[in-house]
Amino acid sequence: MSLTQTKQLIVVPIAGRIGAEIQGVQLSGDLDQTVLQKIKEALNEYKVLFFKGQNHLDDASQEKFSKLFGELYAHPTVPPRANYIYELDSEKGREKQKEQAKGVREGDWHTDVTWVPEVPKYSLLRGVTIPKFGGDTVWANTNTAYEDLPDGLRSLADELWAIHSNEFDYSQLLNKRRANDDGGKKERTVFESTVYRTKHPVVHVHPETGKKHLLLGGFVGKFEGYTKKESEKLFSLLHSYMIKLENTVRWKWTEGDLVIWDNLATQHVAIQDYDAHRIVRRVTAGKHVPVNQNNKSGALLYKD
Repeated sequence: MSLTQTKQLIVVPIAGRIGAEIQGVQLSGDLDQTVLQKIKEALNEYKVLFFKGQNHLDDASQEKFSKLFGELYAHPTVPPRANYIYELDSEKGREKQKEQAKGVREGDWHTDVTWVPEVPKYSLLRGVTIPKFGGDTVWANTNTAYEDLPDGLRSLADELWAIHSNEFDYSQLLNKRRANDDGGKKERTVFESTVYRTKHPVVHVHPETGKKHLLLGGFVGKFEGYTKKESEKLFSLLHSYMIKLENTVRWKWTEGDLVIWDNLATQHVAIQDYDAHRIVRRVTAGKHVPVNQNNKSGALLYKD
């Protein structure tokens, strides 16, 4: 396995098409600009970067570091835990595992918050409370998924538009099943207070690399010009290329891990195979309106 080193920073690829561990760096909001530039270059190349041993980070320092990747992005419908921290706590989502066992929406593979016109660019997720086993996360490379498509299917995808909506958000499913307690009712009310539907190109051009990527995931309701049933079949076909094992990387979390991924170049899914308590906290930075090969962007279709 090849290593790339610059000063104290070492880049160790951990899968063939996506993912690298960055060693020798203590993350902070005051990171050396040369080191930061190397991290950004590695992010463009590997899509997902893994940093172990960042136990010194707390909510405030995670936010400060995240600002190096752009203006912090507030979730459009879910109130943050504090400032821009979005917490995912398994104790508040046990019913999700039961729902996934019923086959909910392709296992919740998704790109974060695609149901608004400006899609988040980067997500930075920190392991706070991690089970001894289980609870891994898997990411997929949406560029190599696109390049794997047969010529005819690739040409079709280039012209497709998809309707994304938070009506299909897995978090909404969770909140509905927490509605028996006062906290759950309050969160559900806030989450469902605004419904969004946005049209995006199925294939968009990455703003940094210029490469083509599939923009799909569990927030897609249907494809423009296709019936619901037709859309489901076409979605499943395209999605099957996305989740081919050679397009993915799987990460086993430990407490203090910090993972950065390019949200415009990946999909991801959290694996629900654990019974112990799990808490991770996310900050999202930057935003971008996806455009297709003809430099055309979608639009917000509905907000209520």
